[in-house]
Formats: sequence, C-alpha cells, structure tokens
Amino acid sequence: MRAVIQRVKEARVRVEGKTVGEIGTGLLVLLGVHRDDGEKDARFLINKVPYLRIFEDEEGKMNRSVKEVGGEILLISQFTLYGDCRRGLRPSFDQAAPPEVAKKWYEEVGEGWEREGVKVERGVFGAFMEVEIHNQGPVTIILDSKERRNE
Repeated sequence: MRAVIQRVKEARVRVEGKTVGEIGTGLLVLLGVHRDDGEKDARFLINKVPYLRIFEDEEGKMNRSVKEVGGEILLISQFTLYGDCRRGLRPSFDQAAPPEVAKKWYEEVGEGWEREGVKVERGVFGAFMEVEIHNQGPVTIILDSKERRNE
C-alpha cells in the first residue's frame, strides 16, 4: 500500500458537488492499494499513521501525532498512486489492486484507525472526487508498506 499523507489545517472532499467528508486539523491520506497487498500491509499503515510525529509541540518541533493533537483523518482512495510511467506517456495501472480488493483494504485501514481512536472521514470509493485541502507547513510524507522493515 502507498499512502501520501499531508498535514492539514482543514480538508474536505466532494462528490457531485456534495461534501461527503470534512475534517479540521489532521491528516489527509491518499491511499493506493497494490494488487499483492494483504494483512501485513494494512497492519503497517494502521499501526504507523496515527502515531507519526508530524505535528508541532510547544517548541515548534514535529513531536506530536494526530492522536495527540486530537486531529482527524480524511481518507481518500487513489489507485493512481500505482501509476507506472516508465514507458510512454500514458500511465499503466496494472500494479493497482482490482476495485473489489482495493475497497476491502481501504475500508480495513480506515476502520483500523478508528479502532486506534482517531476519527476518520472518507471519500467515496471509486467516485470522481474533488478534494480541497489547506496544507499546513506544508508537511507531506509518503509511506509504502513494501518498504517496511522485516517483522
């Protein structure tokens, strides 16, 4: 799984002009699911994202997690994170999981963060979405579950 994580002051997602998810301070997470992803990949993100220390403490150092600041997560599915542009000008998405598989893991990751005590808002899986963010910092982190250390 690949996650592009942005620290935000606020973010919202719209589908067909209607707001379907909205957060204040927290993280916008764009999530792509690889065709070979499974439980270990989901567990990696569930255990990592809520605890990333990318929010500032009283001294201005990135030392607090989204949980510690009482923030929220806006989760957006994005299969294009597995776009392969090595050949030609049109990305290939062969590495992305099929929609039914990707949706399962997308839901599992969001539910996992909720079990960790973080409020999670979501986009609509597979829909054309408009995402509005007010990036804070800016702070952007990319996580890839295949790059995790051996367990």
